[in-house]
Amino acid sequence: MVCTVVTGGAGFIGSHLVATLVERGETVRVIDDLSSGRETNLRAVRDSIRFQRGSVCEADLLDEVVKGADYVFHLAAAASVPFSLEDPLAVNAVNVEGTLRVLEAARRHGVRRVVLAASSAAYGDSEALPSREEQPTAPMSPYAVTKLVTEMYGRVYSRLMGVPVVALRYFNVFGPRQSPGGPYAAVIPRFITAALAQRRLTIYGDGAQTRDFVFVEDVVRGNLSAREADLAPGEVYNIGSGRGTSLNELTATLATVLGVPLDVRHAPARAGDILHSRADISRARRELGFAPVVDLEEGLRRTVEWWRATAPPHSRIP
Repeated sequence: MVCTVVTGGAGFIGSHLVATLVERGETVRVIDDLSSGRETNLRAVRDSIRFQRGSVCEADLLDEVVKGADYVFHLAAAASVPFSLEDPLAVNAVNVEGTLRVLEAARRHGVRRVVLAASSAAYGDSEALPSREEQPTAPMSPYAVTKLVTEMYGRVYSRLMGVPVVALRYFNVFGPRQSPGGPYAAVIPRFITAALAQRRLTIYGDGAQTRDFVFVEDVVRGNLSAREADLAPGEVYNIGSGRGTSLNELTATLATVLGVPLDVRHAPARAGDILHSRADISRARRELGFAPVVDLEEGLRRTVEWWRATAPPHSRIP
């Protein structure tokens, strides 16, 4: 039976990936320090997996989890641009040093392939859209720098250290289980929870900035394709929808899904935020067979349904 490790497996994306691996009948091990993930995300599969609470920075613990595994999906990260501006050392420790420890564990134990979660933040605020993997990178935050460094380590370990690595540059992933909490939350869960509670939505900037929103189930499919495709190790692929959506368009679509008008205010733009983002996914289509199937409106509908089922009764919109 295939044995697969998912770092950050109690997180938003990781928990969806874990559930899919369990459905496929694989032996699944999860390591997560629960700094942003939650064990409740794994409730449905908890009895079918081995869960280890801990950090990828804990070398001995990580070694124990990876030993005997066939594959590793490395999703554990400090995934916040604002937090990286506040505490770049902490973000570097998790994202760079933690990834290096994962790769070292994979090397020691002969893992067949590592799939790394990279980031579209590597492109920065490039005027060349859609973003293609071969274009120059221009990270604009410590977070973006750390994720780009992990790609470089993946390439080196693939070519010189005998560890096949594939890096996936995620664009703006959304869907059920994505946390709206804290000052660094992603825009879609913040908007949905505010709308369900009939609170005002805040857009930082004029709302004309664009993002490539990709549904979490499509990202899971991209990860599985990256593990299974016959390709040269050390490569990098965009995982997105291939479509740019402005935040103004996002709020309009959300209003359509909810069936109510939304109260939106604008606040000053935030440091480190990019203006426009859109993935060229032609290489992932060609080499991974990746094809997103859930569009923005349908993804929002599924996410809203999940929030309606989990939100307190007094905060739900009928």
